[in-house]
Amino acid sequence: MRLSLSTAAACAAALLPSVSATIYYAGVAESSGEFGVWSATATPGTGLPGRFNVDYSFVSNSGIDVMVDQNKVNLFRVAFLLERMCPLSYGLGAKFNETHFDYYKQSIDYITKTKGAYAILDPHNYMRYNDPSSQPFSGSVIGNSSDPTAATTAQFGAFWGELAKRFADNEKVIFGLMNEPHDMSSALLMANLQAAVDAVRASGAKNLVIAPGNSWSGGHAWTEGGPEASSNWIHKLVDPLNNTAIDIHEYLDQDFSGGHQLCAQDPVTNLAGVTAWLRENKLKAFITEFGGSNTTECVSMLNTMLDYMEQNEEYIGWTAWAAGPFWGSASPCCTDQAQFGSLEPGSKAAGGGPSLYDTIWLPVIQKKVPEKLQWSGLASVSGGELKVKGA
Repeated sequence: MRLSLSTAAACAAALLPSVSATIYYAGVAESSGEFGVWSATATPGTGLPGRFNVDYSFVSNSGIDVMVDQNKVNLFRVAFLLERMCPLSYGLGAKFNETHFDYYKQSIDYITKTKGAYAILDPHNYMRYNDPSSQPFSGSVIGNSSDPTAATTAQFGAFWGELAKRFADNEKVIFGLMNEPHDMSSALLMANLQAAVDAVRASGAKNLVIAPGNSWSGGHAWTEGGPEASSNWIHKLVDPLNNTAIDIHEYLDQDFSGGHQLCAQDPVTNLAGVTAWLRENKLKAFITEFGGSNTTECVSMLNTMLDYMEQNEEYIGWTAWAAGPFWGSASPCCTDQAQFGSLEPGSKAAGGGPSLYDTIWLPVIQKKVPEKLQWSGLASVSGGELKVKGA
């Protein structure tokens, strides 16, 4: 018998006592694996495949060390590009560039096996494939049958079946199905997500899956858009193991892009709709991208948002945007392109001043990392044993 996420979760919830709100997984998004392909002229194929550790990379082991050993986080979301894992000469599917896969696996193994933390696999492709030159808008929407250059839904499923099989023996790996789908039919998004979940479970993998919504997976937009609203679709996903959570992004600036210094969007107000939807459907969620600058308003809103996740049991994990070894003095979030550095430990702003790690992570986000997190066992929607790192 196959139940939808909401039906299966409701059945399970009926057998369990009520629990208090708990964050099991907390950490940072690692952004650099999607680097090295930008083209000012949107030239297809620009930067592919690229040179590892020259044009792009995944993580800095020393940065992971600091985050785990000193900052006591247990979760990293590690970006990669579909076009590098599955080169255009192969097409999207079960055939991988093994050299590239090995580089990626080395980073995931370092996080999960050497450091004992959890890792989210993050295909940073916006539900598109074949041209990352001007992401997030370039490339063909996966499954778009009217586009002869588009990868198919079946190919997306085949990709996830192969990737899941390769990590099925690592219970600390979480499968993030896709970063920020947008400007596509929600029915097509659902078809792609279901194909991926089906392939993951057919591979034998029991790992936690996290599924995005449409409209950039924005929490504020979850119930917006009429028939296309994510709230009308995503709870219908079927997972026979009932180990799928929801992947939400939420920035605090005026247009929810994470590009501006000024924080103008109250997170409690903007997350109310998706939180109510999660509660109604008895679902759990991660917020895998959020951030703000070091203005007074942003610091206040970041504190409010992190407290909100801690106080609402629908949220079981989060990763702040973003660290990564290739940001240098550039900022991944919330600075109007000012060079304030990133959340990467040791990074510096232009001119050698303090970075966002110094001005946002340490004084604000770090203080909200729970003392006790899950450090062992299968990642799941119900979490696991909480303990202090090293205890």
